[in-house]
Amino acid sequence: MTKIVYRIVEHDGGWAYQLDGVFSETFASHEAARRAAQRAAAEQHQPGETRAISWEDSKGKWHEEIARGDDRPEAEVED
Repeated sequence: MTKIVYRIVEHDGGWAYQLDGVFSETFASHEAARRAAQRAAAEQHQPGETRAISWEDSKGKWHEEIARGDDRPEAEVED
């Protein structure tokens, strides 16, 4: 099973969560960013449908792939 870690970091005059070099939107407080990261981590555990997805990596390159709905990573939040 894949493991992903959302990290809470200072970003753009506030706080954000970061995953693989990609930042979330900016939040006014560390606590708000932590809560948002916890929601994102919890959503990673939800099974879904197999479908095509596209995503942007930390270098700005877009990727397309098929994501199996039952292939869910272990996700956690780290301050």
